[in-house]
Amino acid sequence: MPSLEPITPRNQPADAGSDDEADPELVELLRQHYGLSGKSNKDAPPETKVLENAQYVFDNSIDVALSLTHTKDAAELIWRLMQKKAYSTQTWSEHELHPKSKDESTVDFIFTMDLLNFSFWSEEKDESKRFAIEYRDKKWTGYWSLVAALQRALDEDIPITTPDFWVNESECTEELLRHVFRSATDEEIPLFKERVKCLREAGEVLCNEFEGSFSTCIEDANYSAAGLVNLLTESFDCFRDETVFHGKRVRLYKRAQILVADLWACFNGEDFGKFDDIDKITMFADYRIPQMLHQLGCLRYSPPLESHIRSLKPLTPGSNWEVELRGTSIWCVELIKREIEKRHPEVKTAGKSDRTNDSENEQPPESEEVEGPIEENTISNKTYGINAILIDFFLYDTMKNLEAEHNEGIPHHRTRSIWY
Repeated sequence: MPSLEPITPRNQPADAGSDDEADPELVELLRQHYGLSGKSNKDAPPETKVLENAQYVFDNSIDVALSLTHTKDAAELIWRLMQKKAYSTQTWSEHELHPKSKDESTVDFIFTMDLLNFSFWSEEKDESKRFAIEYRDKKWTGYWSLVAALQRALDEDIPITTPDFWVNESECTEELLRHVFRSATDEEIPLFKERVKCLREAGEVLCNEFEGSFSTCIEDANYSAAGLVNLLTESFDCFRDETVFHGKRVRLYKRAQILVADLWACFNGEDFGKFDDIDKITMFADYRIPQMLHQLGCLRYSPPLESHIRSLKPLTPGSNWEVELRGTSIWCVELIKREIEKRHPEVKTAGKSDRTNDSENEQPPESEEVEGPIEENTISNKTYGINAILIDFFLYDTMKNLEAEHNEGIPHHRTRSIWY
């Protein structure tokens, strides 16, 4: 769907008389697309095509639009808040539930975590009755309930992050897995059987094709972020987050991308998280980021879609509305990133040269500042790098804080699937 403000055309009109001469680069691209090129692309850097597919979704959306004015305003606000909070990869490890070690066991933990990182929202209106994991004298909900459940299982000497264990159905029984994900309330974890299926399938693939270890996948992808996303989506059915939108195959790849992002963040861009092409990863198309982008005025919904979301009615996975929400959100975060880089080009250098920061300066994002102005003197003297991953993490954390304070401007859309 066109944005709400006029935009500059992507391509300027061709010069007069140019129709007589074909653009050689365009001809070569067309030949490659149809397999007619004599040139080999086997050595070309891998691409996920998520971003170009997201732009296609945006261009063809009917019920989800972007406000370019609000997107530019949001970019500046997000940059200022992220600089103030010293938001970086280090922020990921600061949470008490995320793993602190930097070894292969952490790689296994992150793979398991993102293998099962989907669908935690509840239809229960009473928050006290929603699915929750009790761990370390706290009750954890949402994404953190999964992380808490895994940590609790490891504390109980259950090898829940081991692929060999997942495929051993005599030891890793459904009853034991129900114990792993046991709730502090009467509500069970959503899509339990689908999570068991993901564990079994992934275990078979890892054991049969990757020596039983996800670290082998990282090596096989040559430490390329895009290459690892492609390997995940080609080798594991449960990571193949694709659909068809207006006749075109669309790749969204939320969990595959966030798996790579979590490795990068956990390892501060080194060792198992060293991906030179990390900026090819887009935001992770789920239901929280569209909600936050709408709160910022970046996303606009048609009256029927907005009414549907506010009525808490479910959206079918792969439906036009759902794909428009996800695809346009990816494109919106990309525009936010580009706007920040345009206004503050120093963030590119900061992102490459400074992966770690003083943790004493880092605090979780405070949601109340989203609605108020940011004073110049609140910005840190140090510049912290920004990419789509960090913007996503920041927006997600901020939205969760707004939810906790009951300051949501609109509910998140409700789609029950394994993709997010």
